[in-house]
Amino acid sequence: MNSNLAILEQIQIASGFLPLDLGTARTGDAVSLKNYRRLLVVFFKGAGTAGDDPTITLLQGTDVAFATNKALNFTTVYKKQGADLEAVGQWTKVTQAAGNTYTDATSAEVSAIWAVEIKAEDLDIANNYDCVRASVGDIGTNAQLGCVLYLLADPVQMMAPESMRSAIID
Repeated sequence: MNSNLAILEQIQIASGFLPLDLGTARTGDAVSLKNYRRLLVVFFKGAGTAGDDPTITLLQGTDVAFATNKALNFTTVYKKQGADLEAVGQWTKVTQAAGNTYTDATSAEVSAIWAVEIKAEDLDIANNYDCVRASVGDIGTNAQLGCVLYLLADPVQMMAPESMRSAIID
């Protein structure tokens, strides 16, 4: 990133879904990487009840309407989680076998931030896949709040924050 530019001249932020009870499956909105080279999917959740561990799933699509989609595999997740999330200063890198889901069997009872970075080139661009959507499955009957944010970076064209290309349209 160019240190002479404001942060909002280098990234676009979009909502996957607002803070909601994860006791119901939540499907995020889709974002387009046509105008960005990198995407950070951020899942942020509060503490819940043991055994109600969330699972995040990533899919890629050919447009933001998401009529045509398929799995978007990833191998690396960065996480911060703990009973006192404010005291967790460093990321923990988790490497998994390639797959389009991630869960942590002890995450329900603590607060957490999970981050998955996707490069535009990771998508099936040969078949016109350029959009991403994150979702979180139903965690069970006990309340646990969570949300998804998309941070899109490395824009194809640099411009002022109020002129940045939207990521929610094709």
